[in-house]
This record gives sequence, C-alpha cells and structure tokens, in this order.
Amino acid sequence: MTRKYAVRTFGCQMNAHDSERIAGLFEHEGMERAAHEDEADVIVLNTCCIRENADDKLYGTLGWLKPWKEAGIDRQIVVAGCLAQKDKERVRERAPFVDVVMGTHNVHRAVDLLKATAGGAGITEIFDEAVIDDHALFPSALPVRREKSYNAWVTIQIGCDNTCTYCIVPSVRGAEISRPFADIVAEVTDLAAQGVTEVTLLGQNVNSYGRDLSLEQRRLGDHDVRVRPQFADLLRSVGAVEGIRRVRFTSPHPKDMTTDVLHAMAETPDVCEHLHYPLQSGSDRVLALMHRGYTGARYLERLAEARRIIHDLAVTTDIIVGFPGETEADFTASLEVAAEAKFDSAYLFIYSPREGTAAAEMTEHFVDPAVAGERFDRMKVVLDRTAVLKHRERIGRTEEVIVEGRNKRDETMLTGRTRQNKLVHFASNEMLRVGTYAQVLITDAARFHLSGHLVEVGDAPQHKVRLSVQAVG
Repeated sequence: MTRKYAVRTFGCQMNAHDSERIAGLFEHEGMERAAHEDEADVIVLNTCCIRENADDKLYGTLGWLKPWKEAGIDRQIVVAGCLAQKDKERVRERAPFVDVVMGTHNVHRAVDLLKATAGGAGITEIFDEAVIDDHALFPSALPVRREKSYNAWVTIQIGCDNTCTYCIVPSVRGAEISRPFADIVAEVTDLAAQGVTEVTLLGQNVNSYGRDLSLEQRRLGDHDVRVRPQFADLLRSVGAVEGIRRVRFTSPHPKDMTTDVLHAMAETPDVCEHLHYPLQSGSDRVLALMHRGYTGARYLERLAEARRIIHDLAVTTDIIVGFPGETEADFTASLEVAAEAKFDSAYLFIYSPREGTAAAEMTEHFVDPAVAGERFDRMKVVLDRTAVLKHRERIGRTEEVIVEGRNKRDETMLTGRTRQNKLVHFASNEMLRVGTYAQVLITDAARFHLSGHLVEVGDAPQHKVRLSVQAVG
C-alpha cells in the first residue's frame, strides 16, 4: 500500500520552499500526499524559531500528535526546520515519540532518515554547516512539489552573514552562500518551459547575492574580478527568460541596497514594482543596538530614490516595537519615520527574545510588556492609515492581476494579485483558471485588499497540471 504524508509549515518563504522540497523527495520515493492529516502515515512539522511562541506551537502540536501516532501502525513524525536546528536533542527529550529530528542543512536526507527510523528507533541528525553539494545545498536543486503551478520559489542563496542582534537566522541557517548564477537562470528557464510565469527569488539578504562568488574567484587567482554583489545582473537575466512575466524577490537589506538594483528593477519589465524593505526601527540609537548598519535618514533617502527610479512602486516593511532599551523618544522616532515612509503595508511585531541572540541577553533593558503593547497599538494606527490611503489611490485604475482562485469568504468572487503584490477580490461572470492573467477595474479599497470587477480576460495559464515534481539530474 502506498504510504501517505502531510507537511505542516511554520514560518517564512524559505521554510515553505523547504516543505515543498521535502514533499518532492517523498513523492519521488513513491509516496502520496494525504488529503487530511488523519489519513497520513508520516507527518512533518517544518518549524520556525523567529517568534517567542514558536516553541509552544511545536510542542503543543506534538502533544496533539502523540495519540495520532499511537493510534496507527508504522506512523512516523518528523520535526524539521529552524527550531529543530536550534533545539537539537531537546526535541526528542521533550517528545521521545518523535521519529526524526533534522535541521536546516540536511533536508536532502529526509527520505534516508525516514527509512532509518522505520524499525522504531528515533534519530536526531543536525549538521552544523551546509553540505557543499549543489543538490544538498540549494532547495531548488531537489525534487519539489509546488503548491501553485503558475509560480515558483527559486533559491538564490542560503544563510546570512549579518549580525542583527535580535535574529536567530544566522545561527540556524549558517553563513551566506550564493548559488551559481548560471544554475539559477537555467532553473528559471526550465520552470518557464513547464508553464510557470511568475518566480520569486529567495534569500536571507538577496541584494548581497554573488559577493561571495566573486570573492572566491579572486581567491582562485582571477584578480580582474571585482568583488561586488551581482543581484542587479541576476534580476536582468531572470527577467529576460522567455515565458516569465513576473519576477519577485525577498528580502533585501537596506544597508546593502544599491542604485544599480533599483535601475535593474525599473529597466527590466518583468520585475514587479514591489519592494519589501525592512525598517525594523526609525530610531538611530535602536538601529545601532540592532546592528542594522543604517540610520533612519539613510533609510528614507534610499526609499525616496527607489520611488523616483521605479514608477508605481509599492513598498512594504517590517517593524519591531519594544526592542530592549527602546525609550519613548526612540519610539517617537519610529513613528515619524513610518509616517514619512508611507508604506503600502507592514508586518508589525512586538519584540520577543530568542535564545542564542545577543538581544536576548539584554534582560535589564527589556521593555515592559504593557508599554510595548501600547506602542504596538499606536504604530498600527499610523501604518493602517497610510495603507488605506495608498490603496484608495488605486480606485478607478485598471490593474493586471493573476488569478489565485476563489475568494475563501465569498465563492462568487475571485481573488488575484497585482504586480505590486496587492490582493484583489473581484466579481466575474465566469470562473477563471488559476494562473490566468486578467484586467480588473478597482472600485473599492480596504486595509489588506482591493475590490473590483473583471474588465478583460488576458492570457490563459500555460501549466498543464497543478502538481510538478522535478527529478534530481
């Protein structure tokens, strides 16, 4: 009987892509995806450790899964991802019924580890560093089960060399390693041949992509090579791939944003007019404590430059309130920068300490939770106001959207996304296939979405099936 699996993902796009990779490996082995977790023989929890409650989510979920495992023969539980990388043996100490614990550097070993524990003995395998092998190193090089057939994530780098004091990512993802330029373009070309029209380039700090590649060339004796990021070149090359209509990326770091990247965005028609540009704080003092490498004024200068160069640019951001040592004056500076920046949308967080980070050691400077909560509410008012104003500016415009499916709350409506990554709910007399391009007149605006009605159906999707599995070459 064919074994079935289910994967539950916590966290960022990198984790989601790792989950697709695990699913692809399982299906390459002959397993099938379960319609419901109760039908699965294997359940994978692909974890995140960015937020403070990540541990509670994992161990609470494992508590629910314990009776699930005991109720069936040969059922297996896999814990993967960043929290597994951080907690290591602690996972099986707290939940000894877990079969496999694997980290961020050995996802390529998922099937082998599953087989190794088939006899009942659990295993924890955590590599401290990435395996220097293309098929192991980069998620996109392995079999993948994509959730959406018209678009795809493409890994361009792994790891991070920054030292942001609040961030656990360098500890669990390792040092920054860029994927070879030609391999990325070749994968995008292959995806386009499969009918994919939209790709998102993934990395922890995409605009430093390629710096390590050129540095290595110099070390090998090619002294004519200038050590520099190559992200602008990559955007132009990926955008030139025939069949690709939209290129997105996440996430850049403000300290590494250069004018050549902005010009590449403006001059490459397929690169979308959307920039996720994490601010984190508007206070220069707090930014220094965070080790962010820029000031509030420098951030705003580069943001203004981006808007001058790139027509109709939408900008989203991340902001943390209540960072250790943040004073009322610091928070006021953040409010002022956020108001001046006029973001289209923002992910707003109250600081939460992560074990293993420098900021977690600043206990004597922790902000009172009530104060942090009140600052969160005040910041949200500013962000909500500018987001609604930005959305209202689009009323009366006809936008190109790519259809994502039916509206989950109202099945008479369809849902799509613009080049600026704005969600649009729109009325249509016909059901359009997922991946269809359409023109939609915007008639209303809210905090998180736009509303409108179909004007014209554009290009039909080219993908033939929803499920795509790549074999290892």
